[in-house]
Amino acid sequence: MNQAERFRVRDALLHQLAGPRVLVMGILNVTPDSFSDGGKFDQLEAALAHAGRMRDEGADIIDIGGESTRPGSLEIDGEEEWQRVEGAVSALASADGLPVSIDTYKASVARRATLAGAVIVNDVWGLKRDACMAQAVAETGSLAVITFNREKADAAIDTRSDMVSFVAESFARTDRAGIPRAHLILDPGVGFGKTYEQNLQSLANLDVLVETGCPVLVGVSRKSFIGKLTGRPVGERFAGTLAAGLRTVQMGAKVLRAHDVGAHRDALNVYAELCR
Repeated sequence: MNQAERFRVRDALLHQLAGPRVLVMGILNVTPDSFSDGGKFDQLEAALAHAGRMRDEGADIIDIGGESTRPGSLEIDGEEEWQRVEGAVSALASADGLPVSIDTYKASVARRATLAGAVIVNDVWGLKRDACMAQAVAETGSLAVITFNREKADAAIDTRSDMVSFVAESFARTDRAGIPRAHLILDPGVGFGKTYEQNLQSLANLDVLVETGCPVLVGVSRKSFIGKLTGRPVGERFAGTLAAGLRTVQMGAKVLRAHDVGAHRDALNVYAELCR
C-alpha cells in the first residue's frame, strides 16, 4: 500500500471514530504464548483465515500482535517480533481491506508495520517504554492507542487521580513529538499494572478519558479480573466480557477490542437500535 492509500484508510477510520457507531477491533495474536489464544494463529494461513472470519463477523479494525503482554510473558527483540507479524500485516493492510493496527511498544516494529500499511500503533506502554516511539508515530502519521499502564501495581494509588495525571503526561509527550491530538485514542489499560480493584476503578472512572474528547478504546476480552469476579476460566469469560464492554459503551467508549467479534457486533447493533 502506498502512502496516499494508507492515509486514505487512516482518514476514513478517523471519520468512523467521530461518528455514532461503536467499532469492534478484532484481536489477531500471532504469538505462541498469549493468555487466551496463544499458538492458534501463529502460522500465516491460520492467521489470515481468522482475520477473514473476523471481517465477515463485523470487525472494523484488525489488531495484530506478535509479542504477548500477559503478566510473566517473555520479552522478545524487535527482529523476532517483526518476523512473527510481517506476513499478516503485509497481507491484511491493503487499500480495500480493514484498517490494520500493530500491537507493539517497539518503535522499530511500529515503523516497519506502518511502512507495510498499518494505520494504528497500539502501544500498551503509552509511548513510554521505547523513547523513539512517539517520534515514530508522528513521522509516520499514524493513529496511536495510548494505554494507561503503570510499571507495577500499587494498591495505595488513587486510580482516578492517577488517570488524570496519565492524561496530562500523555498529552504533553505527544504534543512535544508533534502528534496531532486528533490522532490519539485512549485506553484505560485494564490488566496493566493494576490491582483487581484498580482494574474495576479504571473502568468506573472512564469519564476521565471520555471527557478529553479523544476516542476511548476498551479491551477487557477474557481478562483475569473477569475470571476473579465470576470464577470462570479463560474460555468461559464471554458473558462477563460483554457485560463490561456494554457498560463502557454506555459511558462513552468508541472501540471495543475483542476476541469474539461476531457476538460483540450483534450486541452493539441491538444496543444501538434500542438507544435509537
